[in-house]
Amino acid sequence: MTIDEAKQISIADYLHSLGHDPVRQQGHNLWYKSPFRDERVPSFKVNTERNLWYDFALGEGGNLIALAGKLYASSDVSYLLKRIAEQAPQVHPASFSFGQPSSYDEGDKKTTIIPLTSPALFAYFSERGIDLSVAKSACREVRFMHNGRSYFAIAFPNRSGGWEVRNKYFKGSIAPKDISLIRKTESPSHVCYLFEGFMDYLSFLTLQRQGQPDFAKVDRPDCLILNSVSHLTKALPLLASYADIRCYLDNDHAGTDALQQLKQTLGRRISDVSQIYSGCKDLNDYLINRNAEVAQKSRVQDRPIRPRRI
Repeated sequence: MTIDEAKQISIADYLHSLGHDPVRQQGHNLWYKSPFRDERVPSFKVNTERNLWYDFALGEGGNLIALAGKLYASSDVSYLLKRIAEQAPQVHPASFSFGQPSSYDEGDKKTTIIPLTSPALFAYFSERGIDLSVAKSACREVRFMHNGRSYFAIAFPNRSGGWEVRNKYFKGSIAPKDISLIRKTESPSHVCYLFEGFMDYLSFLTLQRQGQPDFAKVDRPDCLILNSVSHLTKALPLLASYADIRCYLDNDHAGTDALQQLKQTLGRRISDVSQIYSGCKDLNDYLINRNAEVAQKSRVQDRPIRPRRI
């Protein structure tokens, strides 16, 4: 991991991967109890727009590398990058939007959407356990410029014409940000499957393709992907039209809070399906672990039996 790649990682997501969640939010500012000490009143701030932190008790702040330096008590940048990279599967680089002209030059707004072709993206899907035929059907590839450099990533469409953008080291969006709604028929279904992110949706389709009984097909449900739990309020009016809503949310504080809000608003129409993958962070984590178990069993079964010597 390079310094530039580390600086792209969301500080808020990095803190979450270490078990630190904000106590409150004020605009672009998230307030935490400091990760450096025990305290009752939060004095640690993260500005999500600038992706910077500041500890008011210490009078210190900076980018993610500076944060890692305090967390791991080191000034060795190569060591800090290694520690940050260890968390890379659990964290995502800071979101950006091509709809913010104050942050991006005209040249940085040029994007091209094409069918998936990049071997690196296929390899990333394989790492996440996603069936490639599922990925090719649901996703596209985006090529874009950011800070004068060219990138390519997975692109997943939302209902407003924007895209969720992701590769192994980067997570962002092409404005406008919104939820994604997939309908198998022209008329709405009475059943809706609710997912937090599109990788969970792709995991569900992969598990269906594998013939897992817990993910058996029902009569053409609609699928709604929040693309962020912050979009839950936006999704509620649409969810209210369904008689049966099955929630495949993350097994973390944000997922639990979202589920409680759904139950309070929509009552018995809400079903929590996360017990199927209890012990895993989310549905994709469950898929990865399951694929590893299947591969291990296959290796054991294929191992030749050596005859015993008498």
